[in-house]
Amino acid sequence: MAETPRADLLSLPPDALRRTLTQHFRGRGQPAYRAGQVERWIVERLAPSLEVMTDLPRVEREALAERYELAEAEVHTVARSEDGTVKHVWRLSDGELIESVLIPTNHRLTLCISSQAGCAMGCTFCATGRLGFTRNLQAWEIVQTMMTVRAELDASKGERITGAVFMGQGEPLANYDEVVRAAYILSHPCGGRIEGKAISISTVGLVPQILRYASEGHKFRLVISLTSAIASKRKTLLPVAGTYTLDDVAAAIRTLHKSTNDRVTIAWVLLGGVNTGDDEVHALKALLPDVPIRVNLIDVNDARHGDDVFRRATPDELARFLDALQLLGQPVVRRYSGGQNRHAACGMLAAVEAARLDSPTA
Repeated sequence: MAETPRADLLSLPPDALRRTLTQHFRGRGQPAYRAGQVERWIVERLAPSLEVMTDLPRVEREALAERYELAEAEVHTVARSEDGTVKHVWRLSDGELIESVLIPTNHRLTLCISSQAGCAMGCTFCATGRLGFTRNLQAWEIVQTMMTVRAELDASKGERITGAVFMGQGEPLANYDEVVRAAYILSHPCGGRIEGKAISISTVGLVPQILRYASEGHKFRLVISLTSAIASKRKTLLPVAGTYTLDDVAAAIRTLHKSTNDRVTIAWVLLGGVNTGDDEVHALKALLPDVPIRVNLIDVNDARHGDDVFRRATPDELARFLDALQLLGQPVVRRYSGGQNRHAACGMLAAVEAARLDSPTA
């Protein structure tokens, strides 16, 4: 008979965690406070395993371990950049590599999180897209990386993660249920204490999932990665545009706005010489004339060597594009992308590591 897999306690939202632990200890005739002991070890002390819970009798630790686990994220590589960016590559239990990036900006610490091992979207400017897709992450694997990074911070210096963005490896809405579950855990006072709007979930435009998200009324910020408002161009950059047209995405954005009654954030990956012209601004204005938006400009991070297909926008290109965007009459935010000097930016280090491991000389 196959062994029943143990549930990871990090996969449970805090309320469900308390119920699960309470039922477990009640069934063993243990006092009710045992559930609180374990909960504090997990969410306050960031315990790496059940074994370290030394105020719990050994027999109770062993009984808990028979049904549940508390897996620890395995660090494969850490890259620390001169600008303070810290990039982790994590090795999953099946050997797959994922990444997270801790980005310091203006007295804030934002963690960029992966939602999949690899990615199936195949965006032509994305290093992760060239890895291909392996599998979805489970909520506990997502939360696990967050907890481990939290444990590394120096609380005595006031270091605390204040924001999270699902913009690492993978298409978050292709792993909808696990991503939303993880976001709720991270936003709970016992999970990460990150306010709802400080958690952003990005998508390249999976229309059915955007509509589902809008109908369910979640408290997190959904970011639509548009990158081009010209249909023919967007289709060459984001293959998903062959399934969901710009008009489809625009209609979903309108529905999202009606649901949230808030500005919709549009992510725009800056590709020098490709999508920084006046034509894009006019196309964007025509696409969403009736929706209040916020445009987040993000530098392209491309890990390829010897291939200059995509490059960062030059300072002159960026200045002209910023001037042209004033036509929209909408907020434009220049998002910081750190870690360039150590391949530590989002989407880069894991791709570099995977390429190295696949090399015959690695």
